[in-house]
Amino acid sequence: MRTSVAALVSVSALYLILACSPPPPPPPQNQNASRNQSAPQSSPSPQPAQAPGATAAPSVSEDGDIRVTAITHGSFQLEYGGKVIHVAPTSAGDYSAAKQADLVLVTDIHQDHLDPAAIARVRKAGAPVVAPAAAAEKIEGPTVIANGETKTVAGLLLEAVPMYNLQRGPSAGQLFHPKGRGNGYVLTLGARRVYVAGDTECTDEMRALKNIDLAFVPMNLPYTMPTGEAAECVKAFKPKVVFPYHYRGQNPEEFKSALQGEPIEVRLLKWY
Repeated sequence: MRTSVAALVSVSALYLILACSPPPPPPPQNQNASRNQSAPQSSPSPQPAQAPGATAAPSVSEDGDIRVTAITHGSFQLEYGGKVIHVAPTSAGDYSAAKQADLVLVTDIHQDHLDPAAIARVRKAGAPVVAPAAAAEKIEGPTVIANGETKTVAGLLLEAVPMYNLQRGPSAGQLFHPKGRGNGYVLTLGARRVYVAGDTECTDEMRALKNIDLAFVPMNLPYTMPTGEAAECVKAFKPKVVFPYHYRGQNPEEFKSALQGEPIEVRLLKWY
């Protein structure tokens, strides 16, 4: 009888423990999966990776009396000697803090380089807009310049450099940027020469450039060239400072690493 009573007491105690214990927490739910089921996912444009521990790149760089402000992709603002130069202004960029342009440079016919609405927004009244002939019809009062031509515009010496593809195009026998259609530019600002490459692969004309102080070089596929190819081209003409730009989907850190040991400073700005 004692054994039965003891057993009954033990069972009762165990029941009380179980009854008073809180229920186990529910298994964790996959919130991402839930969101994925409730709304379709878009496919954003690939962004360049940032190295672990790296700080965010600035949007502005100063080189003596030349100030560079990255806007987006292939678009930026240059300031020198009280003059403001906008390169390839586009409505995709944030121009809320931009200054009005004394000179606008258009490189090609594609919308990320030729945007009449953006040009009208940043252009001072009567300010020249320099462009290749292929882009001129969409610009009000353009200053047309051809590959290899040199002009003084807005008091600044400007040379048009060919920009084109050597091998990459939408289909066999076609190139994204044929030779002669678009312009890169070498702009003389005081004693320094600034090279804006535009959309191009590593052409002979780029490799042959001399005495470039600041260079803006593209590196995105399939339209221009990969980071390694861009680095090899930069090694050929040896600018003092190079800004990788127009690099959506590529990692500019790879470009910087490829130029380690060269007497070339690579500056990374925030373009995206």
